This record gives sequence, structure tokens and C-alpha cells, in this order.
Amino acid sequence: MSGNSFIRTLRGLMSVGVLSGVILLTGCATPRHGQLKAVDTIIHGGTVYDGSTDSPVTADVVISGDRIVYVGPDARTRFRARDVVDARGMIVAPGFIDVHTHPDTYVRSKDADMRLNAPWLFQGVSTVMIGVDGGGTPDVADEAAWFREHGVGTNLAAYVGFGPVRKRVLGMSSRAPDPQELERMKALVAKGMCEGAFGFSTGLFYAPQSYSKTDEVIALAHEAAIRGGIYDSHQRDESSYTIGLLASTREALEIGRKAGLPVHIAHIKALGVDVHGLAGELIKLIDAARRAGQKVTADQYPWLASGTSLGAALLPRWAVVGGRSELLRRMADPKQLDKIRTDVRENLRRRGGSKSLLLTTADRSWTGKTLQQVATGWQINPVEAALRLVRKNRRVQVASFNMAEADVRKLMRQPWVVTSSDGNDGHPRQYATFPKKYVKYVKKTGTVSLVDFIHRSTGLSAEIVGLDKRGYLRKGYFADVLVFDPEHFAPKADYMHPRVLSAGVVDLWVNGRKVIADGSLTGAAPGRFLLHTPTAGTCQ
Repeated sequence: MSGNSFIRTLRGLMSVGVLSGVILLTGCATPRHGQLKAVDTIIHGGTVYDGSTDSPVTADVVISGDRIVYVGPDARTRFRARDVVDARGMIVAPGFIDVHTHPDTYVRSKDADMRLNAPWLFQGVSTVMIGVDGGGTPDVADEAAWFREHGVGTNLAAYVGFGPVRKRVLGMSSRAPDPQELERMKALVAKGMCEGAFGFSTGLFYAPQSYSKTDEVIALAHEAAIRGGIYDSHQRDESSYTIGLLASTREALEIGRKAGLPVHIAHIKALGVDVHGLAGELIKLIDAARRAGQKVTADQYPWLASGTSLGAALLPRWAVVGGRSELLRRMADPKQLDKIRTDVRENLRRRGGSKSLLLTTADRSWTGKTLQQVATGWQINPVEAALRLVRKNRRVQVASFNMAEADVRKLMRQPWVVTSSDGNDGHPRQYATFPKKYVKYVKKTGTVSLVDFIHRSTGLSAEIVGLDKRGYLRKGYFADVLVFDPEHFAPKADYMHPRVLSAGVVDLWVNGRKVIADGSLTGAAPGRFLLHTPTAGTCQ
């Protein structure tokens, strides 16, 4: 019998209460059942990384209901479990927390199997943040009710987003709100926070949020501050599009300081040839703010290509004021089209050229080709190819190769940077971010230690967002627990094959229920829509 077959057989014996296998493994007698406290699961003998910066220990983790009830040695001398999992040789950690995701294709699907959110589960992720980039609805209670009714595999936690708030009051207009409109927007942010949002998110790079002035954002962020939330932002410029990377970072810090809440910078990066090498300056800005007492953190994905739409990457913001119909009208005007061409050409240079944009929208004739390859095939220049794609498609997804390896590593080493996927359709980060970071930046290059990788994918992430009793393997905490194989935990997706599940997750529990067992989905959907508790007295 092979080693794996032996372990599976042993697990089967243990799951029905036959403990002789335990005696063979330990070489010691087991007390009578009546002396042991009944629990659901004992995860035995794994190398436990508890989510903190402490060194790992060999220990058992015990689950009863939706909680961890014990972490320590010799659990089988204290507890009797329905399921005993042999985790020897495996790493046991808290389920990973992805603080910046776009999982709508999965979690909002009508298909219950899709709602299991398998791309994240097979990375070891048990909780994802949604409503990022300013996309979160203020109708948080309705969101929570929908997910309670339909079920989901991972936990979800939401932000209230600037985009829906501004659109609800001002549409796609580029103007500033008048005092009454600003009050309506503030009320929507307050509503979202009082219904359980964890903070206020913005995507100031994207229209119509990009039309806002800093004071408008501060006023809205203050509503989240009052109620104990954080400010999470895809900042206004990660490159040299408008105010520049460093000025944009100063703006994010100013918003947090004046609004009175922690700042979290989403998918921190130096994007594009004009800002490569600026990671050090970016770090100095944030470190100075932290030394001055400001709470500032960031998240990062371990890829050299970002993922966005072709329009967001190349079109000037003035051209999309009023939405798609207005964009197409402007593109039909020869004078305005010439100006759009000029701006697209400059944005394409900024992004590293037409060979740096890989088209990733699924099931199109041009899927998997660069913009340069498409242009060559159509016998037109890349600017005209981009405009043709924009005219004929409402959204064209791209992987944009625009980051420098040295910047990525420098940012990754910062103790205030946690892991995120920014996972969206068509980019391998949706399926492979956490194992990618583990294989490339922990095992191969040693950019970060395994302890730091786990801490900054679990415990620190939970603290930043404000997730209660999650992110650590501790007594009384929710049982989001991951067992992975340190030799085989690895990404399988790449840019040409972005939808391939990662390998190496052996077992995963969400709220005490197994969602992956022996490397396969169980079909369980125990995820919860997590709610933030607002500061007492701030919600009527």
C-alpha cells in the first residue's frame, strides 16, 4: 500500500471512531472515550503557523462547531473527534484572507457550484474582501441577505464604494456635488457602514470617481471614520497619468489624516516605465506617515502584469465622461477622435508599448494575443487597433506588463504589505496568487520568509480590515483552517492559461466545515457574509 493510500485508509478508520490507528502512530495508550471531550475534528501533528510572527510548532488543532477549541500538543489525550486528520509533514495555517478581490463571476453566479468560489479555495483562501476599487454597494444589508439565501464557499466581507455612491447621486457627470448632493452621498456611505461595511473604498483612477476632488473624498471617508471603518483606495495615479505616483500617495495619506481613519493602499505598485524605480520613494512616504502616528498599510499581488480593461488602461478620462454612449459620440467626431488618438498613444507609451498589453477576454478571436499582434493581423497601427476594440466591445480585459521586478520585491519586503490577488477574470492571479507568491518569493528567492508570508496572508490582513476572531489559529477563533503540502503547493495558471486551479491544498475548513478534503471539493458552502460592527452610538 502506498503512503497516501495508507493515510487515506487511516483517516477512514479514525472518522468512525476506530482509534487503534492512533495507538499505532503514537505508541501510547488512549484514555477511555468517556474521559474525552467530544469534538468534530482533530488536525494532528502538522507544522502549525498560527498566523502571527511566532516560529512554527508541531501541534494539534481541534475544531468543534465553527470554532477552534484547542491548539497544542497531544489533543487526542483530551478530545474524542469524529474526524482525525493526519497532518504530519503538512503545514497547518489559518485560511488565507484575500483583502482585494473581484470574484463576482463566481460568488454571484446562479450556479451553486460556481458560488463555491473554487479559484480561491484551491489557493487556501477562506475569506475575500469585495466592493474594492470603489465598487461596493451602499445596500450592504441587501447583499448580506442575498448571500445568506444563496450560499457561498468562502467568507465575504464588503466595503461601501465611492463609485455606486457617486453614480447614484451624480451619474457619470464630471462636476462636483453641490452641498445637498454631498449630504446625500454622505448619507449613502453612512448607510453602508451602519449595515456592516468594513470601510469606504475608492478607485480614484476610474471614472466617475476620478472626477472628484480630494475634499469630496475626505467628506465621504469621514462617514466611515465615525463608524470605525478604514479607507481602502486604488489611488488616483499609480503611474504618470495625472498627478503622478508620489503625489497620488500623498493624497491618499491626506485623505486618511483629515478624515481620521486608517489608510490602506490597494495593490501597491509603480506602474509603467515613467515610475519604475520609485518603490523606494513610495516606501519613504509611507514610513514617514507611520512614524508620525498614522495607520497606513497596503496590499500587493506577486505578478509583473496588472489586470484591467483596455479602456481604463488607454482612454483619457475626459473621453468617457457621461458613459459609453458619450465616448462613442466623441469617437465619431474627427477633431475629438484626433485628440483621443494622441492621448491613447501617450498612455500606450506609458504602459510599455503595444507588446506589453495581452488581451485576455475569454473566447474571442484575439484572446491570448498582444495588442501588437492584433494590430499586425489587422494591418493597422496599435492605436487604431485599440480604438477598434473599444468601439466593438463594451469591455476588453487586458494583462498589462508594466511593473519592474526590483520594485515588486522591495515593496513585498515591507512589514506593512499584505497579500492580495486583485483576482479578476482573464488574469492568472484569480487562480494562483497565493501559491505563486509562496513558490517564487518564499521558496525560490527568499524575498520573504514563510512565517512572514503566512502572517501577511492571515493575521495581519485580519487586523487591517477588522475581521473579528479570524486570521489566527487560537482558541475561540472561527475555524478557518488550511492544511497544505509544502512540497506541492504551487500555481498552475499562467497568462495563456489563466483558469487552472492551483495545487497543494490538502484540506480547508471554512467556519468549521470542510470545503476541500484530500484535495477535492466537498460541495459544502459554509461561507458567511461577515459584518462589521459600527462604533457604538453612530448609527440610529
